[in-house]
Amino acid sequence: QVELVESGGGLVQSGGSLRLSCDASGRTSSIYAMGWFRQAPGKEREFVAALSWTGGSTYYADSVKGRFSVSRDGARDTVRLQMNSLKPEDTARYFCVATRWALNSRAVVNTDHYDYWGRGTQVTVRA
Repeated sequence: QVELVESGGGLVQSGGSLRLSCDASGRTSSIYAMGWFRQAPGKEREFVAALSWTGGSTYYADSVKGRFSVSRDGARDTVRLQMNSLKPEDTARYFCVATRWALNSRAVVNTDHYDYWGRGTQVTVRA
């Protein structure tokens, strides 16, 4: 079993930046990739970004490309999401995810592809 704990959410002005972190614990040797989803009120959960631990391939939703960056702290089982140029439409609860399976461009956006989910951290961007 793997436990994921997010941190770093908060309130920020439009155009500002935030950095989210996700610490994984437990059987982390089983993890193939980690990433982030988000869910705004009244909307479905949507893919944001993901990173393969083997090879380091990254994937991003079109809505965040060029503004968000996902990375791993190699010394720790931690994944970070650097969010720049934030917009009000980025307001959502952000969930850290992990999977034991390889990623590809089709699977990466599918919530069913991920085995583990954190409880989420709230990001609010004020206009």
